Amino acid sequence: MDNNLLRVRNLKTVFRTIAGEAVAVDGISFDMAEGETLGLVGESGCGKSVTALSVMRLVRNPPGRIVSGTVEFGGRDLLRIPEKEIRKVRGNSISIVFQEPLSSLNPVFTCGEQIREVIAVHKKAGRRESRKKAVEMLRMVHIPDPEKSYRKYPHQMSGGMRQRVMIAMALCCQPELLIADEPSTALDVSVQAQILELLEELRSRMGMSVLLISHDLSVIAQMADRVMVMYAGRIVEGAAAGELFSNPSHPYTAALLRSMPGYAPPGEKFSVIEGTVPNPVKLPPGCKFSDRCPERMEKCLAEEPPFLDAGPGHICRCWLMEGEA
Repeated sequence: MDNNLLRVRNLKTVFRTIAGEAVAVDGISFDMAEGETLGLVGESGCGKSVTALSVMRLVRNPPGRIVSGTVEFGGRDLLRIPEKEIRKVRGNSISIVFQEPLSSLNPVFTCGEQIREVIAVHKKAGRRESRKKAVEMLRMVHIPDPEKSYRKYPHQMSGGMRQRVMIAMALCCQPELLIADEPSTALDVSVQAQILELLEELRSRMGMSVLLISHDLSVIAQMADRVMVMYAGRIVEGAAAGELFSNPSHPYTAALLRSMPGYAPPGEKFSVIEGTVPNPVKLPPGCKFSDRCPERMEKCLAEEPPFLDAGPGHICRCWLMEGEA
């Protein structure tokens, strides 16, 4: 698409372990359009969060390192610009909201001061101006009595309010792209819904793109325009959200949907996916899902499938698609 904001190609990230080199992200490629919400879904350990950290160039080395690929944003490859330049991009053009705000916020500074500092650094604003803007941001994320809340420390706020602070901090410089990594997972169900509604409200108001990472398919169904499904560091299926949920083509995607309460037909219980994700240090040959797949063929065990066409705008890495072509 001509309006692509982010273009990732052949991104590969590994981690050095005692057992050997673990492949966390294995040659993934995807695009994001301006104003789009792209959902990235999969089991824990499939590489979703490492993908986000790789895009932001936040993978700690050692033990991790990005070994290949490109991340094009604003006409530049973020993996190859100087460290000084990538620091200007982070928080300014691309921001990230993590899963657990209590571990992301500094406990010795007030919530307002932490937002104000981001504004002061990125916008070169004075103390009075940056403080005023920080209060405005607290008000924008619907935190009650923002002037008083400005002076509160993280431990004095609830989990939902802390996550709102993190969102305010991420958006205070009006980024073009927000990466939301499991933004509601650590919260109560009722608070989860409020946070997701807030994210959608702010996305619409600010016109930004959102890369939404979650293992919760109901969250992805509610928020995303398009969905990518990850397994063992690879993207195995991608489609518009409505198409993917109504017509899953990869056996892994179908199994994920069957394991979601409420998705199974009336009278049927939801199922579980037997087995475990393969060891990233010793990935098997062929399709990485083959040992858990009820539809595997001999070819699946020996040869990894390429992306095959499963319909307009719908790609799937599965040999079953070859028979339907």
